[in-house]
Amino acid sequence: MNFSDRLKKCRLIKKEENPNWTQDYIAKQIGVARTTYTAYERGTKIPTLDTVNKIADLFDVSTDYLLGRSDISDYQVDKNNEFDSIKEVNKLMDQYGIEDAAFFDLEKWKSMSPEQIRELESYFQYLVKKSKEIEENENK
Repeated sequence: MNFSDRLKKCRLIKKEENPNWTQDYIAKQIGVARTTYTAYERGTKIPTLDTVNKIADLFDVSTDYLLGRSDISDYQVDKNNEFDSIKEVNKLMDQYGIEDAAFFDLEKWKSMSPEQIRELESYFQYLVKKSKEIEENENK
């Protein structure tokens, strides 16, 4: 499988998780025109090394995977096998289009409807419940 095939495969996998992962979205994330990104997927244009690095970071895969030097696509854990919760939360915020500044903007929270507050409360309840379950399992 060549670079363009792997690139398209990565995008389609991300798109299954979140339909916002379009060619246009990815192009904006890596700082190129959509037509340029499309050419990367078609194999009619080769990105610079800097752009390959940006693509690898965006898709959370190694450059070796993208370039066909390895069939191992991801590296979810750093070289010391340590989980980095901040990195994971940041990836989720990027994946779901949550801008950290907007997410913590109190003015935006003030404009929420009662229905939105109830929905948010249910998410918080779920998170607290899961956190307690994990803690209980760790203490067994």
